[in-house]
Amino acid sequence: MARLAGAAARGRCCFRRSVKAAISMPCAIRQPCRAGKEPMLKTLKLDDEAGRLAALQRYDILDTGIEDEFEQLVQLVQRVFDMPMAAITLVDSERQWFKARRGLDVSETPRPIAFCHHTIATADVLAVEDTLADPRFAASPLVLGDPNIRSYLGAPLRTPDGYHVGALCIISDEVRRFSPEDLEILRRFSDLVVSQMELRQLASRDSLTDTLTRRAFDQAVSGALQTQRHSGAGHAVAILDIDHFKRVNDSYGHKCGDDVLKAVADRLRAALPAEAIIGRLGGEEFGVLLDLSDALSLVAAGECVRSAVASVRIAAIPDSGVTVSVGLALLTPGDTTESWMDRADVALYAAKAAGRDRVMLG
Repeated sequence: MARLAGAAARGRCCFRRSVKAAISMPCAIRQPCRAGKEPMLKTLKLDDEAGRLAALQRYDILDTGIEDEFEQLVQLVQRVFDMPMAAITLVDSERQWFKARRGLDVSETPRPIAFCHHTIATADVLAVEDTLADPRFAASPLVLGDPNIRSYLGAPLRTPDGYHVGALCIISDEVRRFSPEDLEILRRFSDLVVSQMELRQLASRDSLTDTLTRRAFDQAVSGALQTQRHSGAGHAVAILDIDHFKRVNDSYGHKCGDDVLKAVADRLRAALPAEAIIGRLGGEEFGVLLDLSDALSLVAAGECVRSAVASVRIAAIPDSGVTVSVGLALLTPGDTTESWMDRADVALYAAKAAGRDRVMLG
């Protein structure tokens, strides 16, 4: 048994060395080298909470669904450090929300009791080797109760513009000593998390309309579904299709069609509340995620969108306006992402079948 234990320990050590070598290259979050100069980090901004929250919101990542890239990173970190718990957390004004987690049952905690609340306020990695010996955490409900945190190591997620929007952390229910190498490895992993967030942001925007891509919109819908299950918050979706769009492309060319798509996206942004999430689902179809829970308000929002788009005028087609058909669906108990979106889709086709340029509730 002793030999097996020694072999396992040596295996973990070799694995850690391999991982350290693999992540030792400068990360994409750092500025590229120019004219032989060393890469530089942006100035750290620990005292600008409004700017930090704005930086977090720009990622459009809060309350989104599971994404394999982040799950794999957390799984790898947990394996490298041989810790029972690991997580990627994002900290907004009131809570700590887990984008990915291993060994933890909750999806969020209040910000004041979150260890990562302290991590984002530090300039570097936060190491707590024995929580009961640290007056900041000894009386914490997360220490005295589930998940019984006894040791913690957290690296802030630092954005390219210098804000700490969350943390990558590893947690144990036993006292753990952390070496300088541990801190450096976790720091490197946190850079990888931010790089993935940056890539996700680039991939999440439709380049023509500056709305979310289909994949990103689906993630937002999935996140709203999870929020409703945990908190009961109301949500609704609208699916819009530009009427006779193929005729526009065929008669006036694809550039004119692009102008129509951009104009419709602009009108949606102007007509909808700031918290509404807009995505281009493909071709001439858009989706909107709304924080609404009653049918009357939802239909009113749909009519507002329909009438706003009807005022669009395109110079290349002065003799014809732009209209949309709109299908609506409230999120109801027992819904899946598919059933919820399907109801809106069926309502959309009912609106088109009824003559277009109208709103239908599914």
